[in-house]
Amino acid sequence: MLQPRSARDLRYHVSPLLEERGVPHAFSTRAGGVSPKPFDSLNLGMAGGADVQDAQSNIDENYRRLRAAIDCATLGRCWIHQVHGPGVCTVRPGEVFENGAKADALVSDDPTRMLSVKYADCVPILLSTDDGRAVAAVHAGWRGLVAGVVRAAVASLADLSQQAPGTFVAAVGPCMGFDAFEVGPEVLAAFAERLGPVAPIRRDGESGKGHVDLRQAAFLELHASRVSPARIDRTDLCTFGQPEHFFSHRRDGNATGRMAAVIACRASR
Repeated sequence: MLQPRSARDLRYHVSPLLEERGVPHAFSTRAGGVSPKPFDSLNLGMAGGADVQDAQSNIDENYRRLRAAIDCATLGRCWIHQVHGPGVCTVRPGEVFENGAKADALVSDDPTRMLSVKYADCVPILLSTDDGRAVAAVHAGWRGLVAGVVRAAVASLADLSQQAPGTFVAAVGPCMGFDAFEVGPEVLAAFAERLGPVAPIRRDGESGKGHVDLRQAAFLELHASRVSPARIDRTDLCTFGQPEHFFSHRRDGNATGRMAAVIACRASR
């Protein structure tokens, strides 16, 4: 299970499995930043087209605080324009990486840079090789899950590191919980097609609607990628149901901020 950590007012969660391997990382919460309401206070991103915007200077300062909390203050941050698909970007030592590419996962073996994905109900996933020398960060909304972003990220990390997925460790971060994530019949059908009889869905009577367990879906996708269940940290934290701790787009619409899941290679320490 993920564990809480703090640095002054800044609060975040970590994976014991990643900590054991010396991999700097964090799943942020909304606490410990400088952003005003409704982005209070550790806002790390904005919804596209939002009527109310946080100042970029606030977001930059919030990232500075988060990087400092996990000993990544000197690392460059790599980020992507998340589009709810299966795309993966690779960050290599000595190669230029252009931030803002359309993708939903990053993999890297560059100890001078930190990977970052945003979340506010979707599933953030962090991965590392057993030696901590190559890592990945994944943003997995329901569309990304059924499109295969988790399996694509694991395969890319295996290609980059030349190590088997069975030796990887993974952490599934806070997201919208099973009871909160109500969806239509087309989403239920997509998960049933993707995961078959083990799809973590619940149909609600004759309405055609139901619920999806995003955390369990991410876990099943990792397992299908040959990551051992014993090497996956999980959590029961729900972004929708805990407004004091997390931003939630489903709960608050565009007038809300974003958390971030960040990770760097072990050699950066």
